Amino acid sequence: MWGLSEGGCRLTGLAVVAHALTPALQALVLGGDVDPDPSGLEAARELKLSAEVVYAGPERAAVRTASALGFDAVVEPALRDREYGEWAGRELEELLAAEPTQVAAWLERPHTATPGGETENDLIARVADWLGDVAERHKDDSSVLAVVHPAVVRAIVLYVVDAPAESLRHVDVQPLASVNLSLNVGSWSLALR
Repeated sequence: MWGLSEGGCRLTGLAVVAHALTPALQALVLGGDVDPDPSGLEAARELKLSAEVVYAGPERAAVRTASALGFDAVVEPALRDREYGEWAGRELEELLAAEPTQVAAWLERPHTATPGGETENDLIARVADWLGDVAERHKDDSSVLAVVHPAVVRAIVLYVVDAPAESLRHVDVQPLASVNLSLNVGSWSLALR
């Protein structure tokens, strides 16, 4: 999956894959832990990925997608979806009808948390800590894979490119989309290959 850098130093490569489509993603439900759509798992089975170490977020969709990809993943709590607090499990459309001012403020300002939930910056900080742990833990592994909720993919991209949380709306992550990162001299970068 990954090779050596020009200087001969071994690089750690990290592929981050969004889990398969779920009914909750289709209905724009915030949070929750639901099974992936069977057609999404079938699509995952067709992907050809390899890795020495595989992680998955704790959601069933992430774990089952990793399994469909052919991996027995280590479940990593730090890779969980954003915490939506009191809004967890509710459809965005329903929330807009019930609490339009509060939802509009949350959508316009990513530094705002849902009632009892996390801000986008909280999620970015959590995945940044995890990326630091991965860098430390897997210095000698050349390929790592993480299967996560699309919100976690967005947070990882924002962290790696050092973009503000306001950039969230400019990162669209579809089910089974992937992004590749490389670690060189302690710093993660997008790896366009």
